[in-house]
Amino acid sequence: MSTTTVAELKSALGVGSLYSDAVIQSVCDAADNALLPFLWKNDVPIVAHSSEGTIGTLYFNQDIREIFYVGQSITIANAGSRYNGTKTITGVGESSITITITAGSNNPYHVIQPFGTASAETYTDYSAIPAIKQASLMICVSIWTSRQTNSGNGMSPDGSIGNMYAMSSQLIARVRGLIAPYLSPDSMVG
Repeated sequence: MSTTTVAELKSALGVGSLYSDAVIQSVCDAADNALLPFLWKNDVPIVAHSSEGTIGTLYFNQDIREIFYVGQSITIANAGSRYNGTKTITGVGESSITITITAGSNNPYHVIQPFGTASAETYTDYSAIPAIKQASLMICVSIWTSRQTNSGNGMSPDGSIGNMYAMSSQLIARVRGLIAPYLSPDSMVG
């Protein structure tokens, strides 16, 4: 479910039934794609994997012994079809875990690009936090207006000048005050 609902965005934009729910939902999803990676969540990037029979090993660039434990259920994404899905951890090392996967050929250690993710149980529902909901709605409105108006440097027929920076890094900067208590330290690099 998106942080901003279709009904909330339609109401904020005042578009009623002028646009289909699918079009409005795509904007809500885009806002989540822009906003949610900046928020703190209970996941770790998977940098590589290997397999031997039905035993898959996932590798991380950090010590994960205090993050994951044997018997824990995690959700793996973007790590390959044999690894993806909800899995139970069968072993934990300093920077690796083992899981049971479907049988296949043995694969040596190899890097995953872009990184996969291993997500444990989530304790925070961002769609229930008013500041996050408002930030999401503001991003939705920015995306919508950028789609509907001239975004070049020129002047549109109605005399307004488009904002070529509307979808730049300033998109998140405009809502950073609202999301500051929930920002992940990992998103603040650079």
